[in-house]
Amino acid sequence: MAAAVAALTVSACSGTKPRQRLAYEERPVELLYNTGYERLQSRRWADAIDYFQEVERQHPYSEWSRRAILMQVYAYYQNNNYLEAISAADRFIALFPGNPSAAYAFYMRAICNFEQIVDVGRDQAYAEAALQGLRDVARRYPNTAYATDALIKIDMVNDQLAGKEMAVGRFYQRANQPLAALNRYKTVINNEAFQRSSHTPEALYRLVEVNLMLGLKEEALRNGAVLGHNYPGSVWYLEAYNLLTERGERLSVQPEGRSESWFRRIIPGL
Repeated sequence: MAAAVAALTVSACSGTKPRQRLAYEERPVELLYNTGYERLQSRRWADAIDYFQEVERQHPYSEWSRRAILMQVYAYYQNNNYLEAISAADRFIALFPGNPSAAYAFYMRAICNFEQIVDVGRDQAYAEAALQGLRDVARRYPNTAYATDALIKIDMVNDQLAGKEMAVGRFYQRANQPLAALNRYKTVINNEAFQRSSHTPEALYRLVEVNLMLGLKEEALRNGAVLGHNYPGSVWYLEAYNLLTERGERLSVQPEGRSESWFRRIIPGL
């Protein structure tokens, strides 16, 4: 009795009780599915998931079960349960790989990773997973709305990953490790997917800086010329032009727009 009382006391003090799933009661599949759908429309995501899981549990080989898995993907996603949404999408893909609705499962798996991408200062595992998933969607289902959106998001993820390379490169440059920084900046320039990112002009400018640090004036001039040819109106070319001019070097392309560096406008006397 003492042990039982102690167990009850611990249970009472443990905080919120875990959410109970629906008690098993055999019900018509249409009733279970329609009730889940009503919960979905009411944005009661967790309740909807319970009913769709019951459809899958009680009628595992039916057409209703196939639909219920997709509904679970959607409800989990709306409830920000990304891992569960990915798991449900994987289950659908494994069970029904040739079904037309598999496109939705592949797309949602990629989107769940895409929406978990964090800032460039942190690990980019979600970005890598999202990129792989989005490419898979674009390859498997071309000329669909899923592929169209995937291609847009692929560029966004590549911009994110290029930003990560830039952040690491700047870290090495500040730590006076120019060779390590050089490799990171070159990755942005040489990777075809990263070349279309917003970080390319800065990467070229940083190559000018780092090559000058290493005493490689010809390389610095070459990168400055590439920057001027492709981005003559960029503030990064203006910075490169001023930096090389101060070192007695000459570039054939004049910077477009302002003649004074925006850095110097913000911080007079820089």
